[in-house]
Amino acid sequence: MSRGAAAPRPGWPALSLRSRLTALSTAAVAGALVLGALALSGVLQAARVGALDAVVQERSTALAALVADDRVPATLPVAEPGEVAQVLDAAGGVLATSTTASRTLPVASPDVLAGWRERAAAEPDDVLVLTTPDSAYDTSARAAVRAATLAGEPVTVVTTVPLTEVEGLVHALRLALLLVVPVLTAGVGLVIWFVIGRALRPVEALRRGADAVARTGGPGALPVPTADDEIGALARTLNTMLDRLRVAADRQRTFVADAAHELRSPVAAARAAVEVARAHPEAYPVQELLDDLTPEVGRMQALVDDLLVLARVGATPVARAPVDLRALADDVVDGVRAAARGATARTVDVTVVGRGGALAGEDGVRRVLRNLVDNAVRHARSAVVVRVDDARLVVDDDGPGIAPEQREAVFERFVRLDDARQRDAGGTGLGLAIAREVAVDLGGSVRLEQAPTGGLRAVVDLAPVDVSRAGA
Repeated sequence: MSRGAAAPRPGWPALSLRSRLTALSTAAVAGALVLGALALSGVLQAARVGALDAVVQERSTALAALVADDRVPATLPVAEPGEVAQVLDAAGGVLATSTTASRTLPVASPDVLAGWRERAAAEPDDVLVLTTPDSAYDTSARAAVRAATLAGEPVTVVTTVPLTEVEGLVHALRLALLLVVPVLTAGVGLVIWFVIGRALRPVEALRRGADAVARTGGPGALPVPTADDEIGALARTLNTMLDRLRVAADRQRTFVADAAHELRSPVAAARAAVEVARAHPEAYPVQELLDDLTPEVGRMQALVDDLLVLARVGATPVARAPVDLRALADDVVDGVRAAARGATARTVDVTVVGRGGALAGEDGVRRVLRNLVDNAVRHARSAVVVRVDDARLVVDDDGPGIAPEQREAVFERFVRLDDARQRDAGGTGLGLAIAREVAVDLGGSVRLEQAPTGGLRAVVDLAPVDVSRAGA
């Protein structure tokens, strides 16, 4: 496994995203169904028990009214199947009962009845409703207990309705839900599986497309789904990224090829000089060899230096501080004058006018201005003027200029115009490219215009700053 590969998460070793989403969604649905089933059975049971409570309360109240009027029939009337009604004395003896109960056996044990009578006597105007699992008739029931008076003696009226029907109904419902919930869960799981599969189909298409691009190692585009959704936006974004990577790769290949081409000429010239000197040492003095090798080595060094500058542009953030552009321009122009002194038969007057300051990196601004001034001096007939105007630098020359349609092309790396390809023009073909890229890295820009003298004007715009702060 490579260092960059992510290890599979424990617990999901062999499950795809589709399987994980289906499992999680199905588990959530199953949980919801189970909770719903429990709630349904609970609500049904509560509703049925509530209905029974209303029945036993009504029966107990009616019997209590008969007892209060001393009109207790020998057989107490009942209406519900399994309903039991009894009137019990203070000792728990049966005074009256329904046909569904024994005339001697009360509905509950003496201890339970004593507790009922005590609670009912505490609230004589209310009906005590409770569940009695300890019935004398081997079934749990809902019981309504009410205190009353018969012939001046305290009695207890008890009415019960068995919970058999309710318990049977709830049990049947739970059995049905026990069968239905797994079936529904399985059905919902299948639906979720197919829905997620359909939703992930564009993602799988993207994966196959990316795999094809990775295998071929060449240009390619990822399929974009017809739906205008997040996946479609992702596909378009990835295609844009691939296009940019493709352009960057093409530029890199072109750059390497151009760099090799530019280096080949001075290397070939130096090798030829060395081979001639080796073959004919008597005809090729050492000093003459050194004189021939020095400019070629200088060209190679200049090219390598420019390549290093391009490689470092944008690699690290630039520390920006106030820069006095007039002082920096004077320094650059002095360096250009010193380098040009005695190096060429032409005399080019380089002057600086104006004042200003910018928020930038001093080394970067120096590199930009030096490249622009060097370019202007190489092509000027007699004069180059550097103007400083606040955060703007303007370099004018009186050379032949550049046609408007070609001004952007010269910012490409290793681009020379047809009339500027002569080796004696100096330069590596990277000066203007470096100037623009460094200026952009400083937060500025470089553009070319026609100078008032008919030559070329280079304009550099930087972030403005008060010149008084530049000297602080």
